[in-house]
Amino acid sequence: MLVWGQSHSLGTHEKRMSDHPSTWISASELTTLYARKVLSPVDVVDAMVERAGKLQPSLNAFVLIDGDGARAAAKASEARWLKGQPLSALDGVPTTIKDTTPVKGWPTRYGSHATDETAAVENAPIVDRFQAAGLVLVGKTTTPEFGWKALTDSPLQGTTRNPWNLKHSPGGSSGGASALTAAGINPFNHGNDGGGSIRIPAAHTGLVGLKPSYGRIAQYPADSPFADVISQGVLARSVLDTALALNVAAGPDPRDWRSLPADPRDHTVGLDDGVRGWRIGLSLDFGHVEADPEVRELVAEAARHFEALGAHVEDVGPLIEPLQKSFEPLWIGSFATRLRQIPTQLHGKLDPGFRAAAEKGLAITLADYARSYEAKSKLARDLALWHRKYDLLLAPVTPTAAPPAETLYNSDAFPRWSKGAPYTLPCNLTGQPAASMPAGLTKAGLPVGIQLIGPLRCDHLVLRAMRAYESSCGWTWPQQRVVETLTAL
Repeated sequence: MLVWGQSHSLGTHEKRMSDHPSTWISASELTTLYARKVLSPVDVVDAMVERAGKLQPSLNAFVLIDGDGARAAAKASEARWLKGQPLSALDGVPTTIKDTTPVKGWPTRYGSHATDETAAVENAPIVDRFQAAGLVLVGKTTTPEFGWKALTDSPLQGTTRNPWNLKHSPGGSSGGASALTAAGINPFNHGNDGGGSIRIPAAHTGLVGLKPSYGRIAQYPADSPFADVISQGVLARSVLDTALALNVAAGPDPRDWRSLPADPRDHTVGLDDGVRGWRIGLSLDFGHVEADPEVRELVAEAARHFEALGAHVEDVGPLIEPLQKSFEPLWIGSFATRLRQIPTQLHGKLDPGFRAAAEKGLAITLADYARSYEAKSKLARDLALWHRKYDLLLAPVTPTAAPPAETLYNSDAFPRWSKGAPYTLPCNLTGQPAASMPAGLTKAGLPVGIQLIGPLRCDHLVLRAMRAYESSCGWTWPQQRVVETLTAL
């Protein structure tokens, strides 16, 4: 490891580095070390690429690694830190982009044989913002085909595995990002969330995962049938890193007419103000969902932590009607839209589950779509009115811990509306900010997440609640179970 400057006694950060790879260090700690000239972005990127190469055969989380490009970007960051002129508080932090999102010069494969190696000609807005802030893009991460499900396996790229237990899925659709972050390959990774695709993998791998308010981070191209429910974000190991990432990523883009106006807010300010006096609703059933007993107990225990922090927590029972009847047309109708864009001769190479849902969606009518959008508007209105009385809603993220990696999504054994994303999809439909925080482990040693849901466009309040919970009962990384799993490889 290259060390800048003169020798000195080891501080807390340096001692931690001597016990574990530098890739376990948080983004905020990394840049503190960069500023002190204790550590170089080049060293960190080299360590990340080395660790990624070692773990990739077992995790299968990367689609591509651009080691040369990343090292060049890290050298440029190193020069800026030496001059004391970083571009942002995250300059030189290595990260990745989910392979549903264009990066200029890299292909976007969506996990599908229906795509090819043609390089993107422009960046998505979040990529532009990351690069403008000096973050180092190391590669792209796995996703299920077209991001269609809450597990991460695809016909093109195979199965991604959970670093807590390689027999289980890391969730999806941002499963490559969650696997990298939880495995100590780098501090945080880009994901996006159209039905739970940040929060679900965060819950299954013990991470912090915020789905910001819809439009908080601009997105382009909006060519996905789910464009009006998707939010961009990151999967991280700390709330502070999440807030720092939101600071650099948030903002409008002229290519996205739905993006919110610029907000000068620093999301790290007020993080530690706590939740004393807040009114919090607890809904273990949310939309008449039946979660596993272990999940229910861990979420109920998290609610007791909020009471200890001075909040008033009230069990509010189920808040919404089951989603399937109203929103099935949006889901399968959107898949049908994608299917119509794929040449017929390639249909046999698609994920059978995706193809089955998409073919069923071919029968969806315009009237079906219209009824779903009416229901979407009503749901958003009902929850906005609910938040006039309550500051925060607590619920599970998923009904179960991480399922086996070979699980057939939306099968009779794992139906989407009762096992997949029943707790997370409502906030995509309403546009509210919602986050996953680690709630503990099942007896089998798999993480469970608690979901924190705030009023529309009140991302700062959700972050504040996340930080209060993290300070009270959050865990530190690396987690011993993960270290044991990965050390055995």
